[in-house]
Amino acid sequence: MSARPTSERPAEAGAGYLHHRQWLSYQEFFPGGLRLTAETAPDEQWWRWRGMDVHLDRVARPDAPAKLVALHGAGGYGRMLAPYGRLPSLYDLDYLAPDLPGFGLTDPGRNHVTYRTWVECVAALLERERRTDPRPVVLLGVGTGGRLAYDVAAAAGSVAGVVVTCLADPRRGEVRRRLAVRPELGQWSGLLSLAPWPLRQARVPVHWLANVAAVSNNVKFAELVWADALGGGNWISLSFVRSYLAGAPVTEPEEFRGPPVLLAHPDEDRWIPTSLSTRFFDRIAGPTRFAALRGGGHLPVEEIALADLDRAVRDFLDELGLT
Repeated sequence: MSARPTSERPAEAGAGYLHHRQWLSYQEFFPGGLRLTAETAPDEQWWRWRGMDVHLDRVARPDAPAKLVALHGAGGYGRMLAPYGRLPSLYDLDYLAPDLPGFGLTDPGRNHVTYRTWVECVAALLERERRTDPRPVVLLGVGTGGRLAYDVAAAAGSVAGVVVTCLADPRRGEVRRRLAVRPELGQWSGLLSLAPWPLRQARVPVHWLANVAAVSNNVKFAELVWADALGGGNWISLSFVRSYLAGAPVTEPEEFRGPPVLLAHPDEDRWIPTSLSTRFFDRIAGPTRFAALRGGGHLPVEEIALADLDRAVRDFLDELGLT
């Protein structure tokens, strides 16, 4: 598909990824078959939601049996995830990836954005899609987007399956310490609730707070994410950080009545180790599957890890009857 913006792009929206080309620098780190160029990138669309122009990457495959919706976490954006949509197990699915408010090309404007806003945004997007497309939806949450995929599945109630590469509970002190650029910042995060409202609205670069340097075990790849003005170098409000760290999941795992969940966790994740994700994952009521991605970092780009991910996803989709 071409990278040209579609007719859904409003006049007031941004220029699109034809003009913001940092994402192209990431491609060399992925195995050759997953790499994109400006010519093979997803089509771009814009969706008006709550006064914001939400940027969407889309690869339309009308004959696909299901739709994949890829979700990024803090420090990421939709276009960063496009190579994962080219995994052989996912290549035949319809593909959709939003830039969530405040990241990528989705400017929040004057809107007060919290983590709950992200959950509501994705749930509204799924409802919008469902009105014209009845096909099953599979969520793919990469990195800290894994918790988002879980919460959306709990909130939306219309998801066929959930694939996540990380599923840690940020309410836990150990998780906060791992997320933070310095462990002591994770310990202080609870004090954000005591800050006066104007201070909570202050915005700082993501990499001032989060350990973005641990996003990949490839130092050059991590440096690109750290410096990316749309990703790890983007600015984030302290109130968003507090809402993410302190907020309870939409449904506690013991009460989860959503779809089957696959946790495909990189086994060399230096940001959130597998043990922190499985503490939440193992509590999920209902069907689950686990796979280790050998040699993979938090945002896996390693060939063997991606081969493990592809195999795990294929088995999972077979089990769901979506292949």
